[in-house]
Amino acid sequence: MANEIILLDFWPSMFGMRVRCALAEKGLRYEYREEDLRNKSPLLLEMNPVHKKIPVLIHNGKPICESTIIVQYIDEVWKDKSPLLPTDPYQRAQARFWADYVDKKLYELGRKIWTTKGEELETSKKEFIECLKLLEGELGDKPYFGGENFGFVDVSLVTFSCWFYAYESFGNFNIEAECPKLIAWTKRCMERETVSSSLADPHKVHDFVSGMRKRLGIE
Repeated sequence: MANEIILLDFWPSMFGMRVRCALAEKGLRYEYREEDLRNKSPLLLEMNPVHKKIPVLIHNGKPICESTIIVQYIDEVWKDKSPLLPTDPYQRAQARFWADYVDKKLYELGRKIWTTKGEELETSKKEFIECLKLLEGELGDKPYFGGENFGFVDVSLVTFSCWFYAYESFGNFNIEAECPKLIAWTKRCMERETVSSSLADPHKVHDFVSGMRKRLGIE
């Protein structure tokens, strides 16, 4: 059976970018369908009736939801090229741990940076930098989180980098000054065409966030 792959996504979503990145790493062709999250398509509601969120990967008519689960699915189904998860069970568990850490901490802290002011903003910035420094410590002096090869944790985290400019702009801080090794890692990742072609333009993300702030009455 031919592989029919459809991705339901929203262009500034760091979670959707993960899936785009994984598909690019595997060299897979797919149909991209942009969703309007304020007017969700019947297909999205049918394919993800529980959370009603993007991204959703539809493979031969069957939906897979939640970005880290989708990336693992892609890695398992198309395992012959560019493996993302290590073969060693312990290393796989560690990779899943750090991807889970990114999911549980980074998104919400980043969101607080552009949706809060005053003391709450300062607290969010501090926690966000602490989170990045912890990740930087895990990276160490390795080229990628998994060692020599670009992999699962890199995919999970690098998509946040196109939001860094917005975080810095609205939070009035500099990530590179705090986490130089992490920024060097993002630049290394961006040298991969599979990554650079999958991530949104940071200035467009900034403009999108600015529009969201206006709608929320923050600006």
